Amino acid sequence: MHFTTEDLFNVTFASEPLPLVELAMALVACQRLDEQAVFGRWRGRAARELSGAGVRPLLELLRPDGDNPQFVEPYARTLEEGLAAVREAGSRLSPEELVRVAARAPGSASWLRALWRQDREAWDQLDGALRAAHEVLVAPYWSRIRQSFQADVAWRTRLLAAHGIKAALASTHPAAGWAGTAFEVDREPAYEVHLAGRGLLLMPSPFWTGRPLVAEGPAGPAGAYLLLYPALTPLPLVAPGPAEGALDALLGRTRAAVLQLLVQQRTTSELARDLDISLPSVSEHTRTLRAAGLITTRRDGKAVLHSATGLGVDLLHSGG
Repeated sequence: MHFTTEDLFNVTFASEPLPLVELAMALVACQRLDEQAVFGRWRGRAARELSGAGVRPLLELLRPDGDNPQFVEPYARTLEEGLAAVREAGSRLSPEELVRVAARAPGSASWLRALWRQDREAWDQLDGALRAAHEVLVAPYWSRIRQSFQADVAWRTRLLAAHGIKAALASTHPAAGWAGTAFEVDREPAYEVHLAGRGLLLMPSPFWTGRPLVAEGPAGPAGAYLLLYPALTPLPLVAPGPAEGALDALLGRTRAAVLQLLVQQRTTSELARDLDISLPSVSEHTRTLRAAGLITTRRDGKAVLHSATGLGVDLLHSGG
């Protein structure tokens, strides 16, 4: 992603999570296989609750890599506004996009072709699937989705103020970095985006677990691009009800405990023992903390040693 000087001054955060964007990410998360230590139990529960809910059409549109047709994830503040925007976008669907979506769909493309032909029954089916999936995956957890979103924005805003835009963006993924004024993520598929003065809107999602995704922004051709990235605290780690402290709200209780322990250097095994959690779970937590610049990890023979960075210690102090 190539930044102009103007773009570097025009990086902002979204003001709130958006229901249909989060729904799309939740449906994608259901199909992914990564981060099983965090999402595995949630995926099993979501699959059971979605069974028989009539959401199969959505799984033909929304695939695990997150490269989805944008019309089903509009930038609308409410569910009803979003559903209206999906219907409105139907008249602008192109044959080229049908070919791309149908090539990725598992099974027959007949429903997709009916959707593109503006068949009323197909669009009613899509509307019902969106409502049903929202009722299962988003509505019951909206306060936790907002908590994860707000905590991530608060953290990265502080990171931006203390260390600049390069550190804030590099912390969105372990494979992210910079080459001059180009922001790079070393993951397939490879493509380039030239912001060309349009700026960038940052949106964390507690459901998304992959590389940052780039999309056209909510204001149309003249608006900023949008960068959707994994929130520091994924939904399964956000405790129901109010958090006990600012650090728990940002990181989740277990991840905050990991960071607190790493004021003194510890191995992966020691963290698992002290917190009574599994080794894979420790690895998931340390990977995310490391990506955010809060801890460092080094290997000493067979042992893997972790310790908090200055930034991590500073966060502990500010969080009480």
